[in-house]
Amino acid sequence: MPVNAPPPLCTAPTCPRHDRRTPVLVAAAVFAVYTVFALRLHTVFGTTGYDLGIFEQAVRSYAAGDLPASEIRTASAPAGFTDDAFPLYADHFHPVLAVLAPLYRLFPHPELLLVVQAALVAVSAYALSRAAARHVPHPAAGAVLGAAYAVSWGLQKLIGFDFHEVAFAVPLLALAGAAYLDGRWAAAAWWAGGLILVKEDLGATVLVLGLLLWRHHRRAGAALCVLGPTGSALAVLLVIPAFAPDGAYAYASFGDDPLAALNGWGIKAATLVLLLGITAGLSLLSPLVLLALPTLAWRFWSPNTAYWGPDHHYSAVLMPIVFLALIDAVRRRPNRGKQQEAAGGWSVRAGLALPALVALLLLPALPLRDLADTGFWQDSPRRSATRAALALLPDGARVAASNHLAPHLTDRTTVQLATHGVLDRHPDLGWLIADTHEPWPPNGVHAALRDAEARGWRRVYARDGVVIWRPDSPAAAAAMAVNSATAHQPSKS
Repeated sequence: MPVNAPPPLCTAPTCPRHDRRTPVLVAAAVFAVYTVFALRLHTVFGTTGYDLGIFEQAVRSYAAGDLPASEIRTASAPAGFTDDAFPLYADHFHPVLAVLAPLYRLFPHPELLLVVQAALVAVSAYALSRAAARHVPHPAAGAVLGAAYAVSWGLQKLIGFDFHEVAFAVPLLALAGAAYLDGRWAAAAWWAGGLILVKEDLGATVLVLGLLLWRHHRRAGAALCVLGPTGSALAVLLVIPAFAPDGAYAYASFGDDPLAALNGWGIKAATLVLLLGITAGLSLLSPLVLLALPTLAWRFWSPNTAYWGPDHHYSAVLMPIVFLALIDAVRRRPNRGKQQEAAGGWSVRAGLALPALVALLLLPALPLRDLADTGFWQDSPRRSATRAALALLPDGARVAASNHLAPHLTDRTTVQLATHGVLDRHPDLGWLIADTHEPWPPNGVHAALRDAEARGWRRVYARDGVVIWRPDSPAAAAAMAVNSATAHQPSKS
């Protein structure tokens, strides 16, 4: 039989339990700030082919009625792969991306993905802010905890590094956790069930929530306990190997060293300190924090050092978990009389003040700090040179592009990553555009330029470190002349 949830503790008339304005304002602010930041970051070439370009090509495939595939992803395909585009279901299981296809048909540009990601984070901020207002006995709980969550380091790292499918998991976890706090067990299960469509590793998180639900609502808990492992197993054992060129799930191997999980505990410890520090450790007082264990387990067990630290997008799914656990921990503290309840109680004040203080202290070290940097908003000769070079490439061209230039071309050209051997693997390429200062992949751009020179290509554009190479033929020269003239015509807009 279902067990009733503890009622919301905020019973004073000043508590905004039924005020939805604050969560809406928090969500609107989050959407506006993150959208502006992400779009400007893209404008100044802060996004990359790995991963924004890959996901743009995936959504573009869906919009065309095909399964997701990426030309850029072929740069790291298994040996022997010769197709023009890599099937992305061979990499990860993320059918949720298909929901973007109708929007992409209306606005077929990579900026769409950045705006959608900001909207998904904003939805999660609404859910968490509303949960805080309902369950924390303080009138400012929704605003304070909603804001601290919104600028948490995991979400900033997500927005600051392209687009990723895990952005869909962030609101699903927030909505599932908020329903759990409300005692809406079936709703919590429904929201959590959607996680299996986001990425294959999230089935373990679904299982943990099912175990937590079991003591409250056995049917909902049992459903998640079956759905989570089954969904992950089908994805990892059947779907992904069926699409993979080598018939294997690439992320199943944890290296040859059985003690590999013992390595790198300096950076792993730093990740844990940051994760628990944003709630001043109070999240440890709630069983909801157990939802973070599956993600931490696969990341720390992997030999891939990129998973261990706080960078990139890997910690985004942990942010709603620890903040919902904080809300649960604060509401579980017993009150000590009406006078203390009216004052909010020391534990409530600490639960608001400490996360807010940590959020403020971390801001100068996180991506949003760029909003206060005048250089972020100003153009430079290098950026102008890059835009001029991109304008020379015609729509429909087959292009090899360096990592930071690729996402500016995927919506109108066929783009491969400029790296060693790209001209051999794709002999029909007609353009090579590159930033010679591109750091990733290491030496990749210079190897591609050497390959172009060895094949008799010639450099037709060079300015501030940005170059364009073309096959040395009369037809190529004529096309370049036409495109150059077009690029320098005055804009009609």
